[in-house]
Amino acid sequence: MDWSSVVGLVVALIGIIAGQAIEGGHIGSLVQPAAFIIVLCGTFGAVILQTNTKNFIAGIKMLRQVFTLPVDDRQELAKRANTWSTYARKEGLFMLESYMNRESEPYIKKGLQLMIDGTPPDKIREIIAIDMHFHEMDLRNSAKIWSAAGGYAPTVGILGAVLGLIHVMENLSDPSKLGSGIAVAFVATIYGVALANLVFLPIANKLKNHIQFEMMRREMLLNAWVSIAKGDHPNVVAERLFSYMK
Repeated sequence: MDWSSVVGLVVALIGIIAGQAIEGGHIGSLVQPAAFIIVLCGTFGAVILQTNTKNFIAGIKMLRQVFTLPVDDRQELAKRANTWSTYARKEGLFMLESYMNRESEPYIKKGLQLMIDGTPPDKIREIIAIDMHFHEMDLRNSAKIWSAAGGYAPTVGILGAVLGLIHVMENLSDPSKLGSGIAVAFVATIYGVALANLVFLPIANKLKNHIQFEMMRREMLLNAWVSIAKGDHPNVVAERLFSYMK
């Protein structure tokens, strides 16, 4: 569990609720289901319109990464890469097949397969770099739904405010309905701005950090494979990988 995400969200909510209470307002006045539905449905409707289904679903699934710490297996990967390097230097690259069969991650299997096939180092770098590029594009396009939601939410909140004011104008002759209309108008704006700046945009930025870490991990493996394919000494391979541990 990534407690920083949980604590950050809780602190933001407490700040809003405490500020409302200090000002003498009622907490219940911030609870307006109509305003919430307008902002949430309007925001995600706009996001769905601009995003293809595959990326939208992937972006929603990425939400769980915000509340879980990424697995930092760089030390373990460095040890495995050093084992590959030592074994390849003694037995040859073609003998790495047994190690490839033990791997479950397709990316790692692909890198080892390229070395086993005798692919030149520059070609390994070229092929894997293309793979990394499109993988990063897929991740970033999926994560963009949250930054897009952060952009649309305030505007949809203003739309909700206008709808609330229209409701107020329609019921000027009935004072009993004015309060609810004005509440929806102002609370919709609060929901739009709060969801954008306290939820959607922070989620987008955190996912960007996760993507950056994943790409660094893949780059680390790529450099290991290229170094092994060049026939570098295992100590040289280890020194290159050590740079990614800082």
